[in-house]
Amino acid sequence: MKTAFAGFSVLSTLLTGTLLSAAASAQSADTSATLRDAYKDYFKIGAAINRTIATGTAVRADNVDRTKEQVDMDIALVQKQFSQISPENDLKWQLIHPTAGPDGYNWEPADAYVDFGVRNNMYIVGHTLVWHGQTPNWVFQGTALPPAAEVTGQPGRRAGRRGRRRGRRGFTGPRATREELLERMRDHIHAVVGRYKGKIQAWDVVNEALADGGGEEVLRNSLWLQIVGPDFIAKAFEYAHDVDPDAILRYNDYGLENPAKRRKLITLIKQLQEQGAPVHAIGTQAHLNVSSASFEGMDQALTEMEMLGLPIHVTELDVNSARRGQRNTRADIADNAAATQGGLVNEADQRLADAYEGVFRAFVKHKDHVRVVTFWGANDAVSWRANGRPLLFDGRDQPKPAFDAIIGVATGTEPRPN
Repeated sequence: MKTAFAGFSVLSTLLTGTLLSAAASAQSADTSATLRDAYKDYFKIGAAINRTIATGTAVRADNVDRTKEQVDMDIALVQKQFSQISPENDLKWQLIHPTAGPDGYNWEPADAYVDFGVRNNMYIVGHTLVWHGQTPNWVFQGTALPPAAEVTGQPGRRAGRRGRRRGRRGFTGPRATREELLERMRDHIHAVVGRYKGKIQAWDVVNEALADGGGEEVLRNSLWLQIVGPDFIAKAFEYAHDVDPDAILRYNDYGLENPAKRRKLITLIKQLQEQGAPVHAIGTQAHLNVSSASFEGMDQALTEMEMLGLPIHVTELDVNSARRGQRNTRADIADNAAATQGGLVNEADQRLADAYEGVFRAFVKHKDHVRVVTFWGANDAVSWRANGRPLLFDGRDQPKPAFDAIIGVATGTEPRPN
């Protein structure tokens, strides 16, 4: 009897171990866990969505190829996992206001995006009102000749090392005057923000106005800077606040993990605060890579940004796993092709999970200041850096190990550092 009981105990132990192992595996693949629920007590968690998700239509293009069935899966993923959305492109000037004048707007795609958010009771972000990129040439065209120094290529007083001739690729010819450009900016902001007042809760008012590199110049040598002057940023915030006083207005930029870029951000925001500009939040894009993303780096960046006294929104989070994308965290569209080539780094899934686990531990540590965390895309297949596999879900909308790592941070079950 004793021997039989001992045998039963061994069998019971083996069976229990097998069941626990199976349960652990099931938990790892458990798609019932959701980001929005795991982080509801920390911050809003969201994703940028493209036009196919907003409209529910199939697409076949250079950068996205999704069938109707795949799009339906993408929609279901966004609805289940996220509480907040940003538009990838459809509120940028080039798409929503491609031609001059009050009749030059294309509202339909942006309307579909906002309607998607309203139907799903989501926190809706508008991206972006003023940017040097994806702005049509008509915005800057006029009758004024550029300064002679910029025509000849000699550095003018505000000219930086980059873009001295034209300040913006693809633009030639006479420019608008300061007054003309400010009027166009005001009319555009009033029209777009006014249309979605009460629906869009937060706006990226000015995007990527800081200069790259470690030089003394704080602002990028854009046509906004050349034509209007440095106060174009404050003006944009004033115009947006005039239309919707209840909206959260963000300044948004990339590379703020870099101390030199972060110092420029701090300088700019302090200047805007001294001017009384209604800047309500800092948007840090956080386009990271698996080689440099870490708890320590993000912790330091957030600690310094908190000194500005503003809420922090992580606006465009992804972590590049491509071999050629490990050198920097620049987010210029022109650099993207090179940053996603060369195949994936070794042990890409594990390194991605480790990177996300670290940065989310930093977000949770700073939960009193971090209010929103937005992934730049719903899954790898629709990511602007698809070849770098930078997100939590693969092209079949299945969770990757990084998803489990992030859920573990929220629930306190992630592996702790030594």
